[in-house]
Amino acid sequence: MATAENTVLAPPGPVLPNIFGLQQTPAIRNILLAVGAAITLAIMVGVWLWSQQPDYKVLFSNFNDRDGGAIVASLQQLNVPYKYSDGGNAILVPANQVHDARLKLAAQGLPKGGNVGFELMENQKLGISQFLEQVNFQRALEGELARSIQAVSAVQTARVHLAIPKSSVFIRDQQKPTASVLLNLYPSRVLDQQQVSAIIHLVASSVPELSAKSVTIVDQNGNLLSDPSKQMANNNLDPSQLKYVQEYQQNIVKRIESIISPIVGSSNVRAEATADIDFSRSEQAAESYRPNSPPEASTIRSQQTSESYNKSANPSGIPGALSNQPPVPATAPIVASAAATGQAGAANAGLMQKDSTTNFEVDKTIKYTQQPMGGVKRLSVAIVVNYRTETDKAGKTSTRPLTDIEKTQITDLAREAMGFNKDRGDTLNVVNSPFASPEKETIVELPLWKQPDVIQMAKEFGKYALAALVLAYLFFGYLKPMLYKIMGKDKETLEALEAEKQKVLEEEQREEEEAAIVNLSKEAEQQNTRQGSSYEMNLEMAKTLAKDDPRIVANVVKAWVSNE
Repeated sequence: MATAENTVLAPPGPVLPNIFGLQQTPAIRNILLAVGAAITLAIMVGVWLWSQQPDYKVLFSNFNDRDGGAIVASLQQLNVPYKYSDGGNAILVPANQVHDARLKLAAQGLPKGGNVGFELMENQKLGISQFLEQVNFQRALEGELARSIQAVSAVQTARVHLAIPKSSVFIRDQQKPTASVLLNLYPSRVLDQQQVSAIIHLVASSVPELSAKSVTIVDQNGNLLSDPSKQMANNNLDPSQLKYVQEYQQNIVKRIESIISPIVGSSNVRAEATADIDFSRSEQAAESYRPNSPPEASTIRSQQTSESYNKSANPSGIPGALSNQPPVPATAPIVASAAATGQAGAANAGLMQKDSTTNFEVDKTIKYTQQPMGGVKRLSVAIVVNYRTETDKAGKTSTRPLTDIEKTQITDLAREAMGFNKDRGDTLNVVNSPFASPEKETIVELPLWKQPDVIQMAKEFGKYALAALVLAYLFFGYLKPMLYKIMGKDKETLEALEAEKQKVLEEEQREEEEAAIVNLSKEAEQQNTRQGSSYEMNLEMAKTLAKDDPRIVANVVKAWVSNE
């Protein structure tokens, strides 16, 4: 009888090719299998590390070398992994640590930017030339100006270039300095003209003999912000005045809508106002004179009287040829009156003169008028009122226009609310019209496979799934068979061992069954001999044996057939 211990298995056939002409001995085969298993294991580890590698995003870009070194040193201290972009102009960190790293670096004042200020003057070396001193001073001044400009909320970074000519003792050779400013604004941020003018005057006031016209400002898109034409056009505009006009108009609209809304509803009235505000300041001085009053009602200001008497006989009469001519003969009798005689006597006696001057006060009115600015010259208001909505007993809604009485009431209320003044030319227009229904905003829903979150999740899942498939393929397809071959437990060997073991077990079972049959036959013969049993007893014993253990009977029949 053959046993398992006596079974000798033949070594499995060659499974590896003859490499470099070496004979495939078991030792060489095991070495090659070990090397292949190590390579497969290394590939599996690489795939696993690739699947665990995080997604990197930009932390900072477009930095100078000094800031780059400081950022890398800080990241190493914080134990934050990093790497550089392909161009080397950006530092990448894991996506889940970008914001945390930025906040921590900002607390350390990084990045500082490429601007250096007057701290550059602290490291002056002994024996430095005057030219280098001037260059360092100009660099420090440019850096300080850039830092000041970056304090503006809309400015992200700034660079300042100063062109300061060398001073000359000759007046005709003297040149004025100029300045150029490059601004990098934050996304979606702009500078208004007032802010641009403020930056221009900031730079001009920081450099001696630098005028505001010599400062040029450009943004990151190449747009010229310091356009002289825009500045000249806006010189007469005051932002505070524009703001005052807007607030005044909004106040008028608010008052009108607040008084009409309780009648028609807040969503059924719209109003707009346009105010013409006079910001000119006028001063007027007037001096007027009234006509002279009668003497008795007037006030005497001054009065002067003078009298004079001359006793000397001076020639009198009308000078000329007429006085020297002889008198004309009289045609009528001369009758001299007493008055004439008296005057003649007085003329002969002497000459008396009397002068009197009286000055009266003149009425005078001086008027000084100052007109304050901000007065309303003209006000125009337009109001649109929606149709009135009514609901009947059946619950059906309908719209109807306002009646004349309702429209008149709304117009009167609006006049009072706006402060209507007919003398200054104010206008008011009230229109009753149905409002258009608001258009429903159609939100286009992205398909599930186009949503960014789903795409990102699918990428992550695909990466892990691909890594799992590759690892499973490498393990079950290469690593496990190699390990089995190294340990002598490859598939063919295991199958051979299993088949041999099964064969040995079947052989042992068959021998046991044959031995049992032989023993039963011997016992039956002995019993028949002792008792002289007949053929029927043997038949009964065979039936009993087939009933109790049919497998033994089948093996016996199989042995009989094989012997034949």
